[in-house]
Amino acid sequence: MTPAEAWSRLRAGNARFVQDAPEHPDQDAVRRHELRGSQHPHTVIFGCSDSRVAAEIVFDQGLGDVFVVRTAGHVVDTTVLGSIEYGTEVLGTPLVVVLGHDSCGAVAATAHTLSTGEQPPGFVRAVVDKVIPSVAELTSRHGLTDPIDPDVLRTEHVKHTVALLRGYSAAIAAAVDAGRLAVVGVVYDLDDGSARLVAVDGEVGEQPVE
Repeated sequence: MTPAEAWSRLRAGNARFVQDAPEHPDQDAVRRHELRGSQHPHTVIFGCSDSRVAAEIVFDQGLGDVFVVRTAGHVVDTTVLGSIEYGTEVLGTPLVVVLGHDSCGAVAATAHTLSTGEQPPGFVRAVVDKVIPSVAELTSRHGLTDPIDPDVLRTEHVKHTVALLRGYSAAIAAAVDAGRLAVVGVVYDLDDGSARLVAVDGEVGEQPVE
């Protein structure tokens, strides 16, 4: 499967989800038996841990279709990079999707920290620290006390994460340059269930929406 074919499959699945007509593919006993010995997912989805954004559901996929990696605020560390590279290099997936969404608590907490200086408790601070580079430029541009459109914040964070994957992973960068992999950034709308393309590194047959 090509990156464009994998993206087309996800787009079709999300359209079914939005229309409240999911097919729930690859979720029966036959599929379970098929996957006993190996897996061949067509996409790595790197998303937020938010309970409202379950990747297999919003893209109407089934068992063995997508290799999912999730952290709060889809923040990147070495284990995330290793998990994504396992999907692209070992399992051979042709597509990586960075999946953000509106009303993201990690992004909101980061904006609050940048505007007030108040830090979240415990290890939640580690999540905020990794989101800060995505939104620091925006907050400084608008002034730390001025509110910033949350949609702008989430989109900027998704775009920044797409760029981070290329910058941090030589394997991902090489695969994209060779044309066998694409990395896309998508923002999910909690209200209507739609997934909108906002960033593309590689070729998926579609341009991002500005």
